[in-house]
Amino acid sequence: MRMILRIRFFGTLLFTLLFYTLPINAQSPFRVMCYNVENLFDTADDPCKEDNEFLPDGNRYWTRGRYYHKLRQIAKTISAAGEWDTPALVGLCEVENDSVLHELTRRSPLRAQEYRYLITQGSDPRGINVALLYQRDRFGYIGHEAIPIRFTRERHKQSRDILHVWGKIQTGDTLDVFVCHFPSRYGGEKESEQDRLDAARTLRENCDSIYRIRKFPYLIIMGDFNDTPQDRGPAEILQAHPFTSHTQSPATQEPAYYNLFAHPRKGQPQGSHKYQGAWSQLDQIIVSQTFLAPGATLRIVPESIRIFAPDFLLTNDKTWRGLRPFRTYYGFKYEGGFSDHLPLIVDFYLHLPTQTKQWLP
Repeated sequence: MRMILRIRFFGTLLFTLLFYTLPINAQSPFRVMCYNVENLFDTADDPCKEDNEFLPDGNRYWTRGRYYHKLRQIAKTISAAGEWDTPALVGLCEVENDSVLHELTRRSPLRAQEYRYLITQGSDPRGINVALLYQRDRFGYIGHEAIPIRFTRERHKQSRDILHVWGKIQTGDTLDVFVCHFPSRYGGEKESEQDRLDAARTLRENCDSIYRIRKFPYLIIMGDFNDTPQDRGPAEILQAHPFTSHTQSPATQEPAYYNLFAHPRKGQPQGSHKYQGAWSQLDQIIVSQTFLAPGATLRIVPESIRIFAPDFLLTNDKTWRGLRPFRTYYGFKYEGGFSDHLPLIVDFYLHLPTQTKQWLP
């Protein structure tokens, strides 16, 4: 009996030694989220912006209670989107200022996640901007810039800037992130199209310029394009090709981009935004072809690409039937929901350098 126990002990010990000294190609998950949070305003009056609608005495009666409820709703969505872990990067659209982000990351349930943030200060008349939340232990911030859109029709047109942030990830590579919110369709889709084409052209030129700095750049472009993937801005100007699980990187070093949300996915909403009963994919995440290269250290997890649509983000659409996003306001009626957009999620794997674990008795 003692001999059998000794054999089992030494067998277990040998297995443990072999297991903990074999080379291991470590993979680290890296989740990215994109979310138009629909009018995330504070309750303070900014005399330089048209924010009177979102004041306690404004026509929406935007009180401190409603404001803090909105912060908790957004925090709940980001936490739920992370499942076991919150996303490493969160691109946000329609955020008023850095005070809002301070309260979101420090005075809501998100405070435990220790997010840092960056935000533009564009010339949008209403004062809404784009922002990026990042976890600094997973994204080592290096720098950022706000890129104004170069318009061809109205050179001094007021609009939201594009946010460009770059930093180091665990593989040692530099990751460039662009967060954008293109001009709206206000006044008509065709009538306003040129402004979005100008925005797409500005974005494309800045993305292409990174290829002159880095040979194989990792670029993530995300935001609300106010266009579908098939419209001229994403399809013709950005030339963002539809991505499928079988897509392979082209054998060229010329800039190429892939839209991860070019096609609807089975079992998911047919878009991230619903207007007059029709879903459309206005929110998108686009990546550079480096992610698809055979030796990429940061790779897409195709099955993770999805519109995040848990039950609590949806409500019955009594006007057009079916479901719709559970909004903060439906017209001028306060609903106390989340947003008129649904967020997007994509997972990546960071292929870390081969490591050797050391066994300790």
